[in-house]
Amino acid sequence: MAPDAAAPLVEVENLEVRFGATVALAHVDLTLHRGEIVTLIGPNGAGKTTLVRAILGLVAPSGGRILRAPGLTIGYVPQRLAVDRVLPITVRRFLTLARRTAAADPAAALREVEAEELIDRSLHALSGGEFQRVVLARALLRDPDLLVLDEPVQGVDFGGQIALYDLIGRIRRRHELGVLMISHDLHIVMAATDRVVCLNRHVCCSGAPEAVSRNPEYAALFGPNAARRLAVYSHTHDHAHDVHGDVVPLPNTSPGTSPGTSQGATRADDGPPAQAQRP
Repeated sequence: MAPDAAAPLVEVENLEVRFGATVALAHVDLTLHRGEIVTLIGPNGAGKTTLVRAILGLVAPSGGRILRAPGLTIGYVPQRLAVDRVLPITVRRFLTLARRTAAADPAAALREVEAEELIDRSLHALSGGEFQRVVLARALLRDPDLLVLDEPVQGVDFGGQIALYDLIGRIRRRHELGVLMISHDLHIVMAATDRVVCLNRHVCCSGAPEAVSRNPEYAALFGPNAARRLAVYSHTHDHAHDVHGDVVPLPNTSPGTSPGTSQGATRADDGPPAQAQRP
């Protein structure tokens, strides 16, 4: 049974995670909805991956609770996916091994990520951007309600990062998925997300990207100079990027025109002000 479209996909309430005497997370609240992209940011060791692993059911809470919608299906793209280079495997075979059912179609999943031409390529011959698209296709084979992406543009060049974030936005709109991302690429991801949660073992602040970037807790976490340099990046399109990261002109546009801002780009007054939260 698919989750109720109006109900939250995941509710995290007063979550605490301890590893022995070490407190990894404390007093964390988070709600994930269908059709929304939420990005976790924070320094190394802030508990971002621990929170994701708790949501996935891979880490047991020490306190609080995590409520998942009945019938919730999650597609997960891990931070690192090691494939033994001695093992000769094509993209088709890699995706076939990940299918939940025989009806799941690897070619259709690759079409979703605009990489259908890779299906018979060796997995080891892919570029960073191509490999990330294949791993995203693997997650989509589960027909998920929620996509969880841990550093989804790791190892991808700047043009490829923009293309991947734009692709994630299109997939979200096409399927009305919820998306939870971890990212360190703040200058790009702040324009590719609906809500930012700034984490440092507790939720420092959360809200719309522009509001969070002006929040004192955000500046305190990253430093005032870094916070200014990590201003929200937005861009207009007179082109797209293919699976290799190369520029492809958009139809019905000419160079220099600006048909619109990238999906997720925010303005100064978008959304409610960021809410600072203290441990």
